[in-house]
Amino acid sequence: MSDRRLVRWATTSARIVAGSAVAAAVVVGAVAGIAAPWPTLVAEPVRLQVTPAPSDTVLACDGPVFALGRTAESAGAVTVAAAQDTVSGPDAAEAQATSLTGATTDGSGDATVFRAPPRDRIATPYAAAGSATAASDDLIGFSASACRPPLAESWLVAGASTTGANDLVVLGNPGDVAATVELSVYGAQGASTPPAGSGIVVPPGGQRVIPLAGLLLGEESPVVRVVATGAPVRASLQASLTRVLLPGGSDQAAPLGQAATSLVVPGVQVLTTGEGDAGTVLRLLSPGAEASATVTVTAVGAATPAEDPRTLSLPAGTPTSLDLSGLAPGAYTVSVAATQPIVGAVWSTTGFGEGADFAWYSPAPAFTTPGLIAVAPGAGGSVVFAADPAGGPASVTLTPQAGGAPVTVAVPAGGTVAVPADAGVYELATDAPVHAGVSYAAPGALAGYPLWPADAAAGELTILP
Repeated sequence: MSDRRLVRWATTSARIVAGSAVAAAVVVGAVAGIAAPWPTLVAEPVRLQVTPAPSDTVLACDGPVFALGRTAESAGAVTVAAAQDTVSGPDAAEAQATSLTGATTDGSGDATVFRAPPRDRIATPYAAAGSATAASDDLIGFSASACRPPLAESWLVAGASTTGANDLVVLGNPGDVAATVELSVYGAQGASTPPAGSGIVVPPGGQRVIPLAGLLLGEESPVVRVVATGAPVRASLQASLTRVLLPGGSDQAAPLGQAATSLVVPGVQVLTTGEGDAGTVLRLLSPGAEASATVTVTAVGAATPAEDPRTLSLPAGTPTSLDLSGLAPGAYTVSVAATQPIVGAVWSTTGFGEGADFAWYSPAPAFTTPGLIAVAPGAGGSVVFAADPAGGPASVTLTPQAGGAPVTVAVPAGGTVAVPADAGVYELATDAPVHAGVSYAAPGALAGYPLWPADAAAGELTILP
């Protein structure tokens, strides 16, 4: 090999060795760089904690008891059968009373709305309730109900559209804009949205009265779902009954806010012995899916069930009834535990002859913090407390806001206690979750309504600009 070729070979070999070394160094550096921690850049977003200003406390009442079709010339006209007498408070809240109009042409059917402004960025506690006694040839009965905030969705588990029933869905809009309401009816054939229940416009500060028979005729156990858009509405169902030309009672049934897997109905009065027609009936509906429900009945003053719990199957979308007439006369709490969200209520009557009255008892949500409640005027009134099925015993104090000594009662786990109460506003305080309702029982007068805790104060919101 010549000297020139030797030099070229040596130079090339050196370049190859140097390139290999550089490539190896690059690979090693890259691997080391991947394994080494990389620098990070963390940018904390701007966060702004804001507590919304509370709105007015708004409570809308059911208003008077209505009668439908009292004259042949105007079979669809609504008239007033009995005015509603309300209690509200406290006076220090300085609530303003306005009216929901439009139910009757002469203004006699107007319902009361109480509006209490907030103070120092805190919602003002307020409570109200009303009662009415109808005593005429075609309609009798005692009705009592609490004045409540309007809801975007509610359920009416009450009434019938069979012969003798003359039931009405009453919608009130205490807001400042119109509400559009859809009424879906669940019956023996499942759910339906009838034309008469679609696109119902309730003007601001107005009322609409819809005959239940115009939604679904001939239904023994209907359940009505109320969905409002534009503004929430106050919904109730006024039920009345005539048996062979004799009036058999009336009631204003309270709505349920939403379906739940646990229902507690306190203060159900059982006054019939179970002979002949069913005098006490539980109505249940599982709107979304097939479910299994276990029903437990506990007498007021007791901590153990009055009978063995009963389990029944609930088909999806079809109401189911359970006869409770075998119970001994007295006051009870009916608890239902289901595998799917359900709605329900209990119907009971004083009898089936002349002068009879009936009541619809709706489930009551749990009280966990102090709140104001109202007891409407009426004979034989009491506040019934039921321990939460998932909780333990509770100590409950009822303090009259108009003055007087507070009353404290111990509610045993799984038990129910009743406290006689006159008409007025009270503060309810408890150290454990309890369900509460107001119940009335007097000769020829039966009524009851659940007590709802006040809406929780608005919490902080986190705003990310």
